[in-house]
Amino acid sequence: MTRFADTAVKLVELVLAALLAGMVLMVATNVVLRYGFNSGITFSEEMSRYFFVWLTFIGAVLAFKEHGHIGVETVVKLFGRRGRVICMFLSNLIILGCAGAFFHGTWVQHPINATMSAAVIDLSMIWVYGIGYFTGGGVALIALMRLFQIVTGRVSDAEIARFVGEYEETPTEGRAS
Repeated sequence: MTRFADTAVKLVELVLAALLAGMVLMVATNVVLRYGFNSGITFSEEMSRYFFVWLTFIGAVLAFKEHGHIGVETVVKLFGRRGRVICMFLSNLIILGCAGAFFHGTWVQHPINATMSAAVIDLSMIWVYGIGYFTGGGVALIALMRLFQIVTGRVSDAEIARFVGEYEETPTEGRAS
C-alpha cells in the first residue's frame, strides 16, 4: 500500500507542477503579448484562474497528507503519547466529517455547475468546481487511513510527532535534494 500511495503522491505532484507551469506560461505569454504587441490570448486569463483553483485544492490534499495545515500544536504538545493519539483520532474524525460535507456539497451542486459554462472558453463549470470531489475524497481517504492506523494500534511515533509538529525530516528521508 505504501508503494501505491507514494506513486499516487508523485503523480499528484506532477499534476501540480504541470498546472503551475501552464499557469506561468499562459500569464507570462499574455503579459508579453499585451505590452509588447498590444494583443493577447483570450482564453489564457480564464484558464490560468482555473489552474490556480485546481492547484490550490489539489495542494490542500498533499498538505493534509504531510500534516501541513494549521493545528493547535501548543496544546497537543502538553500531552503524553496517549493524549496525543486521542487528539489525533478526534482531529481526523472531525476532518473526515468536514471532507464528507465538502464532497456532498460538490455532489449537490453538480447538476447546477454541469449546466453552466465558462464565459470565454465555454467549458462546463463542473470541470472547475468538480475539484471538490478530488479534495473531499482525497482528504477523507487520508483521514480514514489515519483512523484505521490509530484504531489498530499501528500509528508510529514518527506519525504522532508529525501531527504534533515535532518531527523534522532527516536529509536521507523525504524528497531528494
